[in-house]
Amino acid sequence: MDHSKTKDIKPDDSVYGLPAVILLNPKHWFYIQKRYHMSPREVQVAKLVCQGLSNEEIAKDLKIKRGTVKTHLRNIYRRIRVKSKIKMLLKFVNVAIKFSIKSGTTPPIPIIDIEKPDKKTSTSFEIP
Repeated sequence: MDHSKTKDIKPDDSVYGLPAVILLNPKHWFYIQKRYHMSPREVQVAKLVCQGLSNEEIAKDLKIKRGTVKTHLRNIYRRIRVKSKIKMLLKFVNVAIKFSIKSGTTPPIPIIDIEKPDKKTSTSFEIP
């Protein structure tokens, strides 16, 4: 088996690309920044995390050291009381949804009313 083709694969290469969707618009980010007293740089880091970038990619993009990215993330986590990037994203989306409902702006995720199943309709079968 020829493995010469796999030698060209870099650690940054991925089968999965970055998401092509932006969940939070500028109004959402402005609200989040004010609510959690985040610095402009912390907002930049948070936005890049929410776009799926790694700490190394964020450092490269913002021209800062990886340790500085970690420090910004640690400060954000402490402020919003979470312990991971995914929990940070979920918290921001949840806050943005609540903000959208109060302010009448477009929510980051469409809110769909889910009907409760009718009690008369049963999934069980009757045996005659």
